[in-house]
Amino acid sequence: MSTFEPPAETLADVVLVDYGLGNLRSATRGLERAGASVEITDDPAAFAAADGVVLPGVGAFREGMENAGPLREALTDHADAGRPLFGICLGMQMLLTSSEEADHEGEGEVTGLDLVPGTNVRFDVDRKVPHMGWNELSVERDHPIVDGVDGRYAYFVHSYYAEPDDSDAVIATADYGIDFPAVVANEAGNVFGTQFHPEKSGETGLQILRNFVEYCADR
Repeated sequence: MSTFEPPAETLADVVLVDYGLGNLRSATRGLERAGASVEITDDPAAFAAADGVVLPGVGAFREGMENAGPLREALTDHADAGRPLFGICLGMQMLLTSSEEADHEGEGEVTGLDLVPGTNVRFDVDRKVPHMGWNELSVERDHPIVDGVDGRYAYFVHSYYAEPDDSDAVIATADYGIDFPAVVANEAGNVFGTQFHPEKSGETGLQILRNFVEYCADR
């Protein structure tokens, strides 16, 4: 039985970016349960009216950046204004500068949003790829998005992981033969992402989503 108590009222208005690659239905349900009013849209004008923006994502880095290309300026403007931007899985990887994935697939270099400087690298070949399953979160430094989740488990599905230029960008890690970033954030703290899927991570994921909604409400 769930111990998570949804709020009695809406805490924040959140935009879920629809660029063709997101797990929109599950993410919407999770955010609503966490206290958000959710608008699914690809309209950049909606970003300014929202308390926070969520960039979900499943699939390849190149396809993600190509699909989200028309929204790049609006997303970076939103982040540069100090407003909350939350990337999930591929959405988190898109916050970085680049990814080895496109080069690995022979597609050449692809530029990410560059909101958390760094690159995404592939797990070593001696590990089963993609990494899929539940892993324990180890919080490395304070950030509102990870309140109450240290030592809890989240659900991952990915072949690449983030390597931020600044080690301080790593908020939490998980272990898959190596300690890899599970949660990252920019220096200002308003742009952050989870490599795991909170909408598929049970109580841990609901806590993360509630942390995000409360962060948006506080801003």
